[in-house]
Amino acid sequence: MVGTPIGNLKDITIRALEVLKAVDTIFCEDTRRTRKLLSAWEIPAKVVSLRAQNEEQESDRVIRLLRDGKNAAYASDAGTPGLSDPGSVLCRKVREAGFPVVPIPGPSAFGALSSVGGFGGKSILFEGFLSPKGGKRRSRLAELLQRGDAFLVYESPFRILKLLDDLSDLSPEQPILVGREMTKLHEEFLEGTAGDVAEVLRRKEKIQGEFSVLVSGKKKG
Repeated sequence: MVGTPIGNLKDITIRALEVLKAVDTIFCEDTRRTRKLLSAWEIPAKVVSLRAQNEEQESDRVIRLLRDGKNAAYASDAGTPGLSDPGSVLCRKVREAGFPVVPIPGPSAFGALSSVGGFGGKSILFEGFLSPKGGKRRSRLAELLQRGDAFLVYESPFRILKLLDDLSDLSPEQPILVGREMTKLHEEFLEGTAGDVAEVLRRKEKIQGEFSVLVSGKKKG
């Protein structure tokens, strides 16, 4: 299970490159995106699509390859497999078939934003993508805020303002840090309350990029 860059292709690890060069087949979420990464590092390889929609079926293909004495790697679109990305079903089925599953650690948006959060505290809860349905999203946000721990969610450019508006209504003074297009050319970090960040985004001509939102925990004591 190979962690791959979330944007900047130079963020790939030496070990990940060695593995991608050595395996017989690379299974990946999006063959176009993975071929771009492989091309950048001059790695000729056979790539096969394994995404959420066909993970059960294609996991069986991986197992057949392993039984034939071959080896394989899996890379999701960007970041770490299984972390708001496919990979969990594959891991389970391969392990149940009697083969080892080895992590090749690498980048993740969760790790990247957490490292520059500066909110302190002993724990950060990773929630990933919230429901696109307004009622469910707001209900889950209320539960997360009630816990009192810092938490991190992902959001698309199409729903980021709805998420921020919900956060602003539920906890208007809570500090947050938003990362947009992290490690890419137009990387941007926005800090303040949810209302502050929403105001900045509304001034943009067009909201683009993938968003990660780190919400601070409540101060204890």
